[in-house]
Amino acid sequence: MSQDLYLAPDYFLMDELLTEEHKIIRDACRKWVKKEISPIIEDACQKGRFPEKIIPGLGEIGGFGPYIPLEYGGAGLDQISYGIIMQELERGDSGVRSTASVQSSLVMYPIWKYGSDKQKKKFLPKLATGEIMGCFGLTEPDHGSNPGGMTTNIKEFDDHYILNGAKMWISNAPFADIAIVWAKNEDGRIKGIIVERGMEGFTTPETHNKWSLRASATGELVFDNVKVPKENLLPNKDGLGAPLGCLDSARYGIAWGAIGTAMDCYDTALRYAKERIQFGKPIASYQLQQKKLAEMITEITKAQFLTWRLGVLKNEERATTAQISMCKRNNVDMALKISREARQILGAMGITGEYSIMRHMMNLESVITYEGTHDIHLLITGLDITGENAFK
Repeated sequence: MSQDLYLAPDYFLMDELLTEEHKIIRDACRKWVKKEISPIIEDACQKGRFPEKIIPGLGEIGGFGPYIPLEYGGAGLDQISYGIIMQELERGDSGVRSTASVQSSLVMYPIWKYGSDKQKKKFLPKLATGEIMGCFGLTEPDHGSNPGGMTTNIKEFDDHYILNGAKMWISNAPFADIAIVWAKNEDGRIKGIIVERGMEGFTTPETHNKWSLRASATGELVFDNVKVPKENLLPNKDGLGAPLGCLDSARYGIAWGAIGTAMDCYDTALRYAKERIQFGKPIASYQLQQKKLAEMITEITKAQFLTWRLGVLKNEERATTAQISMCKRNNVDMALKISREARQILGAMGITGEYSIMRHMMNLESVITYEGTHDIHLLITGLDITGENAFK
C-alpha cells in the first residue's frame, strides 16, 4: 500500500465535543495505526492471514477492554474513549477492529458483567494485555439471526458440565485461548460458559477462502463431549438477554468503527481527486466528483453526531438496544456506500492494493452482516417504534 497520508475529516468541529483525554487517546491510537497497521495490512489481506504480532501493541494502546476497571487490568476509560479506539482501529482495517472488539465486548465484557470475582481476576488482566485471547460462540450453522434456536447444549454432572455442539463464523477462533460459549442446559435455559484451549474434544477449525475480513482469523468452535468445570459457568446472568447484552456493546463499537472506514475512504478519494488530472485539470473540479465528495462528508458528519450522542447516552447508562441497533445499521450502510463511491472516483486505481478503499469495501460486506444483519436491525427499530414483532 502507498504511504499513509490520512487526515481525519472534522467538518463540524467535532473535536470540541471531546475531552482532552479523548483526543490524547485518539491521537495515540491514530499514530499507532499509521506506524504498525498501515505498512503491513495490505500484505496480510492479500495472504489471508491475521498479523498476530500486533496483539501486544493492541493491548498497549488500550484496544482490549479499555472500559474495564483498573482493578481487573483495564484502563477504566469511558464509552466514548472505547468508541474512538474502535474508530481508529477500523480506519486501519475492519479485521483489526474485529479482533479488538471481540476481545473487549464479547469476551471481557461478559466476564466483567456476568462472571464471578474469581473469573474476573483469573482472566481479565491477561485478556487486557493480549497475553491470552478470546472468542465468542453464539452463531451456529443453522441459527444465525435466530440465536434462541441454538442446539449447542450442556448437561450437568457432579463437578462439571459436558458440552456438545458447534458454533460458526467465529472471529479469533483459530488462535483463541478461551471461548465464551452460549449453550442450553437441560431445562432449555441459555447459559454462558468459559471453554479453555486444551480441553479434550474442543477444536477450532479455521475458515478459509474468504473475500472479506481476510486479515482477520475466522473459524468454527466444535464441542465433542467437552468436560468443563462448573467453576467456568458465568453465574450472574443467563437467558438470551445475556449474550444480547454483549452484542449491544459490540454493535456500539462497530458503529464507531464504521465511521473510521468511511473517513479513510473519503480522505483517500478527496486527495486523489485533487491530484488526478484529466482534460487539463483536477477531476475534483468536475461537478459529478464534487457531488460524490460533498455527499460523503455530509453523511460522515451526520454519523459522527449520531454516534457521539450515543456515546453520551452509553456513559449515562441510558442507551437502549434499539438506539445502538439504529446506529450500527446507519453507520455501516453509510460506510459501505461511501466506499463504493470513493472507489469510483479512483477509477481503475481503486481496485488495487495501492489504496485501502477496495479492502474496506470488501470488509464492510461482512460488517453489514455480522452482529445483526442490516435487515434484522431494521426490524429491531420497527419493533421499538410500533410495538409489533415482525421477526416471525
